[in-house]
Amino acid sequence: MKEFLNNAPNASEGLAMDGPSAGLPLPTSELVGEEPVRNEIWACLMQEEVRKIGVWGMGGVGKTTIMKHIHNGLLKQQRFERVIWVTISKEFNVMKVQDKIASALESKEYLDKEEDKLRRAAILSEMLKNAGKHVLILDDVWDKVSLGEVGIPEPSGSNGCKLVLTTRLEHVCKYMGCKVIKVKPLSEEEALILFLNKVGPNIVQSPTIMPTLKLVVKECAGLPLTIVVVAGTMKGEDNPLIWKNALGELKERTGKVEGVEAEVIERLKFSFDHLKDEKVKYCFLHCALYPEDFEVEKDELIECWIDEGFIDDMGTRQEMKDKGHVILKKLGDNCLLENITNVFGQPRVKMHDAVRDMALSITSMNSRYIVQAGLQLKELPKRGQWSPDIEKVSLMHNSITEFPADVLPTKCQLLTTLLLQENPIKKIPYSFFINMPCLCVLNLSYTEIESLPNSISELKNLTTLLLCCCFQLRDIPCLSMLQELKKLDLYRTKIEEVPEGMDMLIKLRYLDLSVRTLKEIPAGLLPKLVHLQHLGFDKQISLKAEEMEPLKKLECFTGRFEDINEFNKFISSLQQSKKNLIKYHLLVGSYLIKYHLLVGSSFMPTARDKTVTIEGVQNCEGELIMHPNEIQGLNIVECDYLRNLVDGNSSFKNVIDLRVRFCEGIECVVSLSSFASSSAHPFQSLEMLDLQHLPKLSAIIMNDAGIGSATTSTLAPSATFSHLKEITIVNCSSMKTLLPHWLLPNLQNLEDIHVGACSQLVEILGAATLEVEEKESDALIKFLLPKLRELTFSELPNLKSICSRSGVMVCDSLQIIRITRCDKLKRIPPFVPLVGNGQPFAYAPPSLTIASWKEWWEWLEWDDHPNFKNVLRFNPFGG
Repeated sequence: MKEFLNNAPNASEGLAMDGPSAGLPLPTSELVGEEPVRNEIWACLMQEEVRKIGVWGMGGVGKTTIMKHIHNGLLKQQRFERVIWVTISKEFNVMKVQDKIASALESKEYLDKEEDKLRRAAILSEMLKNAGKHVLILDDVWDKVSLGEVGIPEPSGSNGCKLVLTTRLEHVCKYMGCKVIKVKPLSEEEALILFLNKVGPNIVQSPTIMPTLKLVVKECAGLPLTIVVVAGTMKGEDNPLIWKNALGELKERTGKVEGVEAEVIERLKFSFDHLKDEKVKYCFLHCALYPEDFEVEKDELIECWIDEGFIDDMGTRQEMKDKGHVILKKLGDNCLLENITNVFGQPRVKMHDAVRDMALSITSMNSRYIVQAGLQLKELPKRGQWSPDIEKVSLMHNSITEFPADVLPTKCQLLTTLLLQENPIKKIPYSFFINMPCLCVLNLSYTEIESLPNSISELKNLTTLLLCCCFQLRDIPCLSMLQELKKLDLYRTKIEEVPEGMDMLIKLRYLDLSVRTLKEIPAGLLPKLVHLQHLGFDKQISLKAEEMEPLKKLECFTGRFEDINEFNKFISSLQQSKKNLIKYHLLVGSYLIKYHLLVGSSFMPTARDKTVTIEGVQNCEGELIMHPNEIQGLNIVECDYLRNLVDGNSSFKNVIDLRVRFCEGIECVVSLSSFASSSAHPFQSLEMLDLQHLPKLSAIIMNDAGIGSATTSTLAPSATFSHLKEITIVNCSSMKTLLPHWLLPNLQNLEDIHVGACSQLVEILGAATLEVEEKESDALIKFLLPKLRELTFSELPNLKSICSRSGVMVCDSLQIIRITRCDKLKRIPPFVPLVGNGQPFAYAPPSLTIASWKEWWEWLEWDDHPNFKNVLRFNPFGG
């Protein structure tokens, strides 16, 4: 995803972390009737002598769903260290499979620089050998796979690893030497149960519908995919006549074709034909333009629908996106699209391969589509395949490098959409676009083109031109004739000047000029583009408020104001017009090129929609920086004039993420003296606090008496930090105590603490002097953090205690304490349970593991409680 803050701080910089996880659970649906075959597969996995398992059955019978349940079940038990899921698909590509496995092992960087397949296989083989005892699941295999060619070691008794594959073809299982397990269609009873689960309770209770419903279920032939798709189409329908008509349709469809696969497609078409809105049908068919098993980001897909005109123009772009999400839900409810989560835990949608086969069968009826996406093509389809009736062509995700003259299409008078993204195209001949007068959508993103042919200028009907991440693109011809253009994406191209004729593109709604090489924006350009809804610039471009003021329809904006006064005027104009940007990434101050080169990859995109970065502001001269009220993310970099971040007039009540870096003067985040007579609760929504390279920082929150003392009148406002989940502190050399005991009531939602390279830090959780004096000498202070899960400490040479010696920790959720190079830390704090009467040094949180070097563990002092060591679980680094 493209984000302005692609340099947002990395919370784990400089801190020791665990190795890769076993895997993430996969979203799946409830099993109905498939339990016996699921149990058979599970039993084989538990048997030492069974090393390879082949699960086969026809498309839509439930193979993948069963294996997702197996995958998730394996994650919950300790028999295997890793469970790796890789989708193969019809077009087998060795290097893609290698990349997928390496990504699942979180080690893809080791393959990225290697192009030789043999060497890549050797590297991957070593990765898998070092991955411990694992299960590798290859889903949707269409042909024999050479394990050696990919780099998959043969499962054996010595390594204890297992290989499972799913396929429609029994002979693939046999060739691979697998224990063969067939997934059969559901019985009539099982099919009825599944159908009734999906169709809704009001239908179940209708005696007039049930006889017909049972016949409809029978027509689904026991295939779970067909059952849920048809049930989704009929959900909530209570008219018996419509049910009878549906039964007749299904019988007619399957009666006119031969072959099991063809019958499946016809049953699935039933659901497509019952989509009432024609534009929803177009949205669905567009999904088939992506490669098989492709996982599409939802917002990206909706943007494509907007580009194609499938979503009607509305008052705002956000309303159009909302309409897109309604369509996504409709297609999901009808089981025509699957909601999934990718390997990084991000939500996506994809088409089941059988549903995609159905969609492609529809698009191929009148030869209006060419869909050859992700097929490893090295050249364009032959000239004869470009019929005069072609409307949409998808050649995305191939290996096409050039367009030879003998294959160039000659007559594409009706072509409206051409998708060429993700191809290593280096040059496009002038003649290529001459015979495409109706072209509306052209996507050349992620290609290697250095220039566009002048014939682009003649595409007078073009509405969308996508050149995102064409990293070599320097030359773009005059665009003045493209007056229908609504979207122009030049993100991360290499242009140095705004394309000629931009001022004529008055219909533009979307313009992304996030280009690092761009030198300037011509004065007077932006005020002419009054219909802009989305506008993005990179950080080296400095903007003027008066240039932005006419853009009344702007909803999503990324840009920088070097002058604080200009930034304030921009914010003031937003507030006066009572129009809030839906999404913004704003930067105020200098663009510190040297700083960004220094930090480099330690910064990552922010997850928040509304962020402000203050960068390189050394002296405010009393001029306050205005902040939008709804700001969610705040980043402050190299602003030495600051002593703390909030005062009585600025509480940042909606900020969720706060990052502060390289600010020489910062002494604390919140100074309570500023709120002595105020009812404000600073940072009451804050979830993530990241403070790095702040040499004078001595406290997160400071009161008049200092950080180690507290009185009733100077305790933190109750809502301050009340939602805080994660604290990261790195290179803050003046800090001695991280969190005083009096602040803990505000931190009851705290989950993770990461601290590194703080040379003077002595204790993490400190007891205030006043509290210690008020207690009896033998009383224990309880440090209550009920949701705390992770503690990570690295390079803290003076750290002596996690909590004060007179304290015990109450944190039953604590799972891991990681410790690296904290040589003076000789003691693990005692714990007591949240409920009950557990004794210190006799109890530890049930899921707690201590991770460190073995030498450190052996040097720990156990005082008079040697049994405490026995209740703790230790995991040595490298062990």
